[in-house]
Amino acid sequence: MRRLRLALRTLVLALCAAGLRGNICTTRGVNSCRQCLAVSPLCAWCSQEDLKQGTPRCDLEKNLLQNGCTQDFIEYPVSSMKILEDKPLSNTGSGQTVATQMSPQKIKLHLRPDDSKIFSVQVRQVEDYPVDIYYLMDLSNSMKDDLHNIQSLGTKLATEMRKLTSNLRIGFGAFVDKPISPYMYISPQEAIDNPCYEIHQTCLPMFGYKHVLTLTDEVTRFNEEVRKQSVSRNRDAPEGGFDAIIQATVCDEKIGWRNDASHLLVFTTDAKTHIALDGRLAGIVQPNDGQCHIDKDNLYSASTTLDYPSLGLMTEKLSQKNINLIFAVTQGVVGLYKNYSELIPGTTVGTLSSDSSNVLQLIVESYGKIRSKVELEVRDLPEELSLSFNATCLNDEVIQGLKSCVGLKIGDTVSFSIEAKVRGCPQDQEKSFTIKPVGFKDSLTVVVNFECNCTCQEHAEPDSPTCHQGNGTFECGVCRCSPGRLGSRCECSEEEYSPTQQDNCSPGAGQPLCSQRGECLCGQCVCHASDFGKVTGKYCECDDFSCVRFKGEMCSGHGQCSCGDCLCDSDWTGEYCNCTTRTDTCMSSNGLVCSGHGHCQCGKCECTQAGSYGDTCEKCPTCPDACTIKKDCVECKKFKTGTLMEQQTCSYTCRDEIELVQELGDTGKDAVNCTYKNENDCVVRFQYYEDSSGKSILYVIEEPDCPKGPDILMVLLLVAGAILLIGLVALFIWKLLITVHDRREFAKFEEERARAKWDTANNPLYKGATSTFTNITYRGNS
Repeated sequence: MRRLRLALRTLVLALCAAGLRGNICTTRGVNSCRQCLAVSPLCAWCSQEDLKQGTPRCDLEKNLLQNGCTQDFIEYPVSSMKILEDKPLSNTGSGQTVATQMSPQKIKLHLRPDDSKIFSVQVRQVEDYPVDIYYLMDLSNSMKDDLHNIQSLGTKLATEMRKLTSNLRIGFGAFVDKPISPYMYISPQEAIDNPCYEIHQTCLPMFGYKHVLTLTDEVTRFNEEVRKQSVSRNRDAPEGGFDAIIQATVCDEKIGWRNDASHLLVFTTDAKTHIALDGRLAGIVQPNDGQCHIDKDNLYSASTTLDYPSLGLMTEKLSQKNINLIFAVTQGVVGLYKNYSELIPGTTVGTLSSDSSNVLQLIVESYGKIRSKVELEVRDLPEELSLSFNATCLNDEVIQGLKSCVGLKIGDTVSFSIEAKVRGCPQDQEKSFTIKPVGFKDSLTVVVNFECNCTCQEHAEPDSPTCHQGNGTFECGVCRCSPGRLGSRCECSEEEYSPTQQDNCSPGAGQPLCSQRGECLCGQCVCHASDFGKVTGKYCECDDFSCVRFKGEMCSGHGQCSCGDCLCDSDWTGEYCNCTTRTDTCMSSNGLVCSGHGHCQCGKCECTQAGSYGDTCEKCPTCPDACTIKKDCVECKKFKTGTLMEQQTCSYTCRDEIELVQELGDTGKDAVNCTYKNENDCVVRFQYYEDSSGKSILYVIEEPDCPKGPDILMVLLLVAGAILLIGLVALFIWKLLITVHDRREFAKFEEERARAKWDTANNPLYKGATSTFTNITYRGNS
């Protein structure tokens, strides 16, 4: 019975909701098919001429059918998606002419106004993918010792990178700063040719940027060209590195970037860098045009005429050329370049030692970080579209509001679910945009066809006799009246007036005409124009400017006002549309929403764990340590037990990779060795380690140390032995006591005998014994 009541309740709610949605179509006061389609994706239009009078032409499709409109006259376009190009993902980058790392490659969307459609993409980092590395070095005087240390970098880099790819090419370029005052020394005269003149050294004349070695697989040439280089010297502290970055990015032919390869631009320096508008110090006011200006001598020819590039221009060009920028900088400027990297997608920052001795390790680690992350970027998105992303990274777990995955291994495949929603109708019926992973050549082209018009509009009849002797255009079953004409058939002129017609301009008796925001002409409301927006509706009851405001912006700037209600854009919700549903701003460095210590509310973390704080609740002095936290992950992922397994939250909470080992090794200072005892009194040992890519790994001893059970035979033997031993001990003690007692008695006897006195006397009663013997053979003397 309870289930029946629940089912009936659900049905009633669904019918009510359907009715409410249907009212949207009939109460907006639309008078054309185009306007009807823009009200709601649920609305349909009937273009049938002989539709029953009083029946709304804009209504739900099922209602139109019930009201006598035949299917052939119903305009009801439905949003759809069609895949136009879908090459399968490749497994390896070698042995193929073109490797595919993203699928599909092209789709077409048909979208109605305010409707959305969901599509999916898959991305895979293929194995053995070709790599191009261009080493861009600061050759100012402070980098002199660094130049010496990288003279054999080519060979060492090739040896290390061969472990990751069989197709490597490397190149080399150098920069100092703009060769113009006040950036260079101009006095004395000798300092122009030898900027090191004042410090009694010899160095090269100052230059902006020079391209030294085109990308090549001959690594020995890299070493040879580096050995030929010498340092120069500039006057001020910042360098002109951004000039070099933009030229190394856009000069494809000079540098030799390959289309089917990962592009790494390694930027090394120990100083700050000039940015856009700094050129005004030298009188340079022309903005950087983002074009290639390398002359026949491989020098940057526009160094003294174009300003330094802006971060926005660099981001645009790096994205267009699919280049990942690596800032290898010294400790003193790491903070500055980390700030730059946050503004340039696909950029990593590494701390360079003072003499660049660790640059090889830094490049390999940075490449690992780049390959362990997939992040989508969107290009040329029409302003009428909004996108929302959901990521499926590892363990088939869907993370809402995220368009990136981290902690990946080469060969892993991740997918993204993308919802495209239309807001309004553009002038162009068809537009396109691109979605691509940062640093990849692969991309998805999305062609969007905006279904804003009706097919019946193509058969419109201008000056139709149906519209009162040609006073309008008959279109989609209704008359679109000429200026100055009103009425369903354009039968009324604005100059005509009849008091009885005004009853049609009021929603009810005693209520104001046209909501006091319009004039009643020919029984129809003609709404007044407003400086604030548009007034619409049958009785001028609606407008697009009377919605609530947040921080001075209507609908917080994240929605559209429709008849007093905020229609929020995708990714936004709330009465004011001021609450985002995205969670990527709440993701912490460990890959968990709010570090697992809170929940994401309106794009901000609300820390629920006692003692936790920070933008992503990442700081928590009183929270359990790493061993306590990771213990539950080891329990659920290795032994399939524990509270996380019972709550079925293991895959969501624990994103660590489990590796079984026989013994724990030394993986560095960042590794934490942990030990705990489980419910079976077994000792489990594991090691928690986070690698350079940010991926956490749990090395777990394969077999826990468990206490062994009792040996029955041994127990019996021990019991018998114990009994025998106790018997022998008891017998020994008894014998010992008897012996001691006997000795004491004997000693007492001896003592008494020694003290006794004995007297000697004759016994008168005593008679000695007499013996008589007779010889029977003796006869005497006879």
